[in-house]
Amino acid sequence: MIDRRDFIHASLATLALAGGTLSGYRKAIAGQKITQEEILKFDSKGQVTLIHIGDIHSQTKPIYFREPSVNIGVGEVLGLPPHITGKAMLKKFGIKAGSPQAYALSSEDFGELAKTYGKMGGLDRMATLIKAIRAERPTHCLLLDAGDTWQGSWTSLQTRGEDMVKVMATMKPDAITGHWEFTYGAERVKELIDMLEFPFLAGNVISNEWEEPVFESTKMYERNGVKVAVIGQAFPYTPVANPRWMFPDWSFGIRESLVQKHVDNARSNGADCVVLLSHNGFDVDRKLASRVKGIDVILTGHTHDAIPTAINVNGTLLIASGCSGKFVSRLDLDIQNKKVAGYNFKLMPVFSDVIEKDAETAKVIDETRAPYEKHLGEVLGTTKNTLYRRGNMSGTFDDLICNALMEKKDAEISLSPGFRWGPSLIPGQEITNDDLYSQTATTYASVYKLDFTGKQIKEILEDVGDNLFNADPYFQQGGDMVRVGGLSFDMDASKTIGKRITNMRLTRNGKDLDMGKTYSVAGWSSVNKETGTGGEPVWNVVRDYIKEKKVIDLKETGNIRLSNG
Repeated sequence: MIDRRDFIHASLATLALAGGTLSGYRKAIAGQKITQEEILKFDSKGQVTLIHIGDIHSQTKPIYFREPSVNIGVGEVLGLPPHITGKAMLKKFGIKAGSPQAYALSSEDFGELAKTYGKMGGLDRMATLIKAIRAERPTHCLLLDAGDTWQGSWTSLQTRGEDMVKVMATMKPDAITGHWEFTYGAERVKELIDMLEFPFLAGNVISNEWEEPVFESTKMYERNGVKVAVIGQAFPYTPVANPRWMFPDWSFGIRESLVQKHVDNARSNGADCVVLLSHNGFDVDRKLASRVKGIDVILTGHTHDAIPTAINVNGTLLIASGCSGKFVSRLDLDIQNKKVAGYNFKLMPVFSDVIEKDAETAKVIDETRAPYEKHLGEVLGTTKNTLYRRGNMSGTFDDLICNALMEKKDAEISLSPGFRWGPSLIPGQEITNDDLYSQTATTYASVYKLDFTGKQIKEILEDVGDNLFNADPYFQQGGDMVRVGGLSFDMDASKTIGKRITNMRLTRNGKDLDMGKTYSVAGWSSVNKETGTGGEPVWNVVRDYIKEKKVIDLKETGNIRLSNG
């Protein structure tokens, strides 16, 4: 079977022999000079190289992933990265429209550019970049994983995270922290950590019974005479965003004063450089950087932001490296007198078609997928339009899930969680089981059907909206907005809870949602044990729906109208 890169090379050779001309998108590839060497090109600096990855969500193979077109910031972060999207983001960072960087970092012309530049990611390609950096700087490097690594695919669900532990072992990380890892349950998390040859750092997770740390908080490394302290920070609102019953004996939280204590202890123990390996989310880490003293670098995760520059907050460098294996970040640090005297940074896009596979990692990926490959490759249907998830308010793959829930469960309204993970599909692409599981593979994926009053529905949406748009980042406790089927509404992100959502109407008849009337609501992935487990998994419902439709034709509905004051 010929892969896409070989096809491109063969096509170009054939055209040259025939005296033909390149098509528009082949010209683009030829003109942009995307090569592995160009991606790795970097001006080395200082004594320490930090390699940052995160939010991989078990995507071992190359994928398409559309960055959000809507990512609104409120309060003090209004108009600041990562809350700039599309053309405004390209202008902010001086990125040429239609370029490889524009394709990797924005949603502009995504469907067309995907045909030009192909899929991104693939852990075997990431491994190639990581090993090349280490080969160049063998005594300088630390590979740090911000978590959300062991969840997000069928193979991870079936092996309860072990497949990713095996694949990641080929890259030899130096530390990891976590979030979705905890949804395998406390005992399984401990089992997986015992398989690691590097520390799982999460200094903000405390035992309820003993009021003591559950995991290590800090690991000290030495690179070229520089002592680097890495402090781990797991997602602070894991028991809110995910089922508390899966880890009932552990408490989480931002614990700002405890972070300061860890930093102070690291400094008193001789640290020349302090790195926070964080799954707080970008805005939380931006606030934390303004309040906790002594952190040189925050390698941030959770919000899946890909920012092509380091963001300096009161002398602390914030690094955001995207998700799903799309990017590898490299940050070189020159440390003098226990401070960052200089640095160079690059967010390296993982263009799958031009990066060689690392043989060791590719072998383990193939081995872990082999028992499931036939099932994963089953074609369910085809999409006419781009199916994507990422965005503050809605996504077309989420619309697909919501429509399936309403139709197959005979519900008036549907709700789907605002998860950020899940690859995109481009127009004309076949939809496989693999694609479906990459949107739905959780340990609590049961479908429910319940009756809610209009008032309860509004309260649910207002509550989730406050998690997303609270002006204080420390109160932003979840993912993107819950996805809604069968309902339209206006939402003003600048308002306060209870006042953001107006003009709620049923899409089937245009009637106002009656606050006193009861409606049937279908949903999935409830954090309550009774409704989140034991029932029919959502992938069965959506699979049947796609098979019946055969062709999915979903454009953006405009049912959710978001403003910001």
